[in-house]
Amino acid sequence: MRFRKMHGLGNDFVIIDSRTESVALTPAQIQHICDRNFGVGCDLLTVLEPSDNADIFARFYNADGSESAACGNATRCVADIIMNETGKDECVLETGRGMLPCTRAANEMVTVDMGEPVSFEQLDLSEGGLSAPYGVDMGNPHCVFFVDSLEDIPVEDIGRTVEHNPIFPNRTNVEFVEILRETKMRQRTWERGVGVTLACGSGACAVAVAGFKSGKTQNSVEIELDGGSLFLEIREDDGHVLMAGPYTYVFDGELNL
Repeated sequence: MRFRKMHGLGNDFVIIDSRTESVALTPAQIQHICDRNFGVGCDLLTVLEPSDNADIFARFYNADGSESAACGNATRCVADIIMNETGKDECVLETGRGMLPCTRAANEMVTVDMGEPVSFEQLDLSEGGLSAPYGVDMGNPHCVFFVDSLEDIPVEDIGRTVEHNPIFPNRTNVEFVEILRETKMRQRTWERGVGVTLACGSGACAVAVAGFKSGKTQNSVEIELDGGSLFLEIREDDGHVLMAGPYTYVFDGELNL
């Protein structure tokens, strides 16, 4: 089974093409592939499938074998693969989140229209002495805490606890955010089913939404993650979240399962 390894700002993926020959993987096999000691090693597995409605259907699996409807960083990587195949500067990915239009951008980046947030609300939740977070659904759930200083936050401890809080029946991703100025934020993420990651695209979208809708930031922001920066814009006419960021090839290989 051939695969490609890519990453977006250090958030890394194993990508398997299932368009011509169907690939069915069990949760245990997904966990094995994602394992950094016994498998290829990645935060998330992406399977490419045929689509009647778009250029491709992209299916995302967390490292624990559970399925995720959306992954912004992986979407940019897959979009580059498809645009290289077609020779075009745009494509549309069908995902569990819906249709995601993608276009090439300046400086070796891809812009993804991640759509409108499904929901936004301030949550009645207290953890670690932090202020009440915001719940943002970008096709997958996010819990966004704004903090005074990221250096003082035990991301792993609080992230693990909040992910499994009963108010999130399907668990949640957890973002910790320090506002540097109205147009720039610093973010760290605990990803559901994965742990701390160097970047989270849908999480950055959720952070941009939470910052703008709460009046803390402008509608166009740079979000600095451990692996680098993403650039977010909340389009004022329809509320769609546009995310621009890089994509990087690592290597191709072959799996024996």
